[in-house]
Amino acid sequence: MKKRLIYILIATGLLASSCDALSDFGDMNDNPNATTNPAASALLTNVLAGFGGYTSTGQYAPALYSQYLSETQYTDASLYALAQPAFTGYYSGHLTDLVDYKKRTEGSVNASAVATILQQYIFGYVTDLWGDVPYSEALQQVVPKYDTQEEIYKGILAKLTEAEGQLSPSAGSVPGDIIFNGDVDKWKKFANSIRMIYSLQLSKRYPGASEYAATEFKAALADSDGSIATNEDNFVINYPGGNFKNPWRNTYDGRKDYAESKTMTDIMASLADNRQNAFGGANDDFNAANALLTSNKGFPYGLRRANAEAFATANTDFARVLRGDFRTETSPLVVMSAGQVLLARAEAAKRGWTSDVLANVYRTGIELSFKQWGQTAAATYFAQNGVSLAGDDSDLTKIALQRYIAHYPDGRMGWNIWRKSGVPTLVPAPDAVAGSTIPRRYQYSPNEYTTNEGVNEAVARLEGGDKMSSRIWWDK
Repeated sequence: MKKRLIYILIATGLLASSCDALSDFGDMNDNPNATTNPAASALLTNVLAGFGGYTSTGQYAPALYSQYLSETQYTDASLYALAQPAFTGYYSGHLTDLVDYKKRTEGSVNASAVATILQQYIFGYVTDLWGDVPYSEALQQVVPKYDTQEEIYKGILAKLTEAEGQLSPSAGSVPGDIIFNGDVDKWKKFANSIRMIYSLQLSKRYPGASEYAATEFKAALADSDGSIATNEDNFVINYPGGNFKNPWRNTYDGRKDYAESKTMTDIMASLADNRQNAFGGANDDFNAANALLTSNKGFPYGLRRANAEAFATANTDFARVLRGDFRTETSPLVVMSAGQVLLARAEAAKRGWTSDVLANVYRTGIELSFKQWGQTAAATYFAQNGVSLAGDDSDLTKIALQRYIAHYPDGRMGWNIWRKSGVPTLVPAPDAVAGSTIPRRYQYSPNEYTTNEGVNEAVARLEGGDKMSSRIWWDK
């Protein structure tokens, strides 16, 4: 007899909801101890406060697989030997909170649309890590089927388009919105930006200028409500500190398990890219001048523990992830930026999908990325061979590399860009088991096999089966 699996009720700590400490970030319930009945504003605030986990420390493995980061002592993930996590926490956590938020804000079209936009972003994150996962029947009181990744992506893009069109200044408030404070124009730009980045991810499946991915990209770009085009419109989480702090702060709170990888610092050095002044910190100190010290000494990737510890001991100034002032309790965290969006537009232009002037959106995207990190791109930066567009096939490689740099340290996006383009050229961990390849997906957790028969159909669709080396649908 098929066992019931109600994803929304599975307890997990993975990005799970917690509405018991929101005083710094939003309104509490009348009874602050009654966490079983949170206020609508508290639900959204809590989701948004935790949204930084999707681009930072919620999952370290993608940042390790894409070689943004290296592990400094416990190196199992870098050696592709770490047990794979379950995805159910995303369903029982933020996705369910957003369902509840919609119910509690019934009557506000804007609140429902914002919740839908955030849900689709999360579904995109989950499918990018695992491949086929529950989508159309998720968050219901049933054993949900596994949708194909093609169905999921097309569903996401349709939902984003619908939600963006519903947003209106006269369509109600957005209680708990700590990102844009209810500014629906900025939520529209964010929705259209997700549409473009997610559409572009499908370019291996739909490369043509008249095919599905290009059509969706062009529709988002042409939308009169616009997309993120200046850093003032970036999706930024401003943390108050205390119970809600920048997630990178905890990475170096008495520990230093992660570092900027030598792969990354070598790329930055090869381009004389001064964004490295923000990307790598020289120590764990967040105080005053020490927080401004930088390091370009990347940590070698994929070492066994003894070798990693020996390097760390001999090189105490190895590059920490981000300069210290970018990872204090109250440091803002950018989830999506104008530079990232403009560089996505540059790739689409190079593919012939749009009428954007390639040279303009490419250069502007790079300049905006530099500014995001408090740096300035010199004219000489654009003139070098590794950056200057040549008008041939090498342009896609250069654009992909700039996208990879602009999304640092967002592991999901770095991994996505590498899987889609092969840029940058990555070498498997030297100390991994012989014959190991860089993972291209997460495996399904053992619990899925005992609770949801649909996993077997999902595995059957994977060439090679449920392995980390198997390619998900858009990666073929």
